[in-house]
Amino acid sequence: MNWKPHARELARAAVHPASRWYGPVLSVPRHVFVPRWFTPGPEGWTVADGPRDEAAWMRAAYTDQTVVTRVGPVHADHATDGRPVTGHPTSSATLPSLVVGMLRHGKVTDGCSLLDLATGSGYSAALACERFGDANVTTADVDPYLTEAAAARLDSIGLHPRVVTADAGAELPGEFDRIVSMVSMPRIPASWLQALRPGGRLVTTLTGTGLILTANRTEDGGAAGQIEWDRARFMATRTTEDYPPMLNTLFQAARDQDGESVSQSPFPVLDVSQAWEVLSMLSLTAPGIEHRTGTDDGGGRTVWLLHPDGSWARAHTKAGARTATVHQSGPRRLYDILEGIRWRWLEHGELPVYGARVTVAPDGATTLSRGGWTVTL
Repeated sequence: MNWKPHARELARAAVHPASRWYGPVLSVPRHVFVPRWFTPGPEGWTVADGPRDEAAWMRAAYTDQTVVTRVGPVHADHATDGRPVTGHPTSSATLPSLVVGMLRHGKVTDGCSLLDLATGSGYSAALACERFGDANVTTADVDPYLTEAAAARLDSIGLHPRVVTADAGAELPGEFDRIVSMVSMPRIPASWLQALRPGGRLVTTLTGTGLILTANRTEDGGAAGQIEWDRARFMATRTTEDYPPMLNTLFQAARDQDGESVSQSPFPVLDVSQAWEVLSMLSLTAPGIEHRTGTDDGGGRTVWLLHPDGSWARAHTKAGARTATVHQSGPRRLYDILEGIRWRWLEHGELPVYGARVTVAPDGATTLSRGGWTVTL
């Protein structure tokens, strides 16, 4: 199989030819890490087998896109052909340009010891090994099958980083100069600070947001940094085979019944999941909201906000209208929180999340602040 021309196209798409990352993207055979993967469909996720369709394999592996390799508790390696799997993606080979971007944010230099958190397919570890050498790279994932498969695939192309099965939120396997996470975290765990050497640097995304957090370890055992101006989203960290079930029972209650309060919004409905700045602010203000959207036969749009505490909101905008009817119930008025964020954006022209200053206490308490706004995670 002549994969190198495909890798050349990927390298051109993912990084600039003058970048020091051009060589690693060019030389790593990404298809080795995704021999089978999932594609979405109306009935769920269907597994694709690379060796059976080499053209599709090359397209999937050498396009600058994320390739889903695990849905719920089912890895593509173990999925049954023709039998769709339902659920949320729980592991993937992240798009190469984002992997490189996260490593760049880590300011990893020659000789640094790097912890690549969330091994996934093993592709990010492969790029790091090509750039910095096997001896400087440790990669860890909570899933023992993922680490076992990744280690074997890395070994098959002559790369031998230290591969460890470990929970990203618990004790980390050693001390490091850099920690770069390819999984999102609700805040910085104290264990990261304990594993970070003096002067070390950490990079992660925050769960439910598009925010990239970078911070350098401080003398008091904490860290200080910022929210970067670019954006990224990764799967949330997990400690079990799958994420908690979706709030389907609550959704049935919220689907079309009247709320405890009914109001008119001056704004049309917004698909928050596609509005990165608003999504990030809302997720920091009220973590854990599940978002759903729908369109009726007449072209009207509806959004639902659901929370594990039992709060829900439904907003509907008729086709051609510029306002929304809002129903809300439960201990909190989720849509009121969202409306407050939208008003703030109109008043200031921006939200304070991007570019925020970050301070991390030694116990992991993570505080973001900018322009008089502050939140502690």
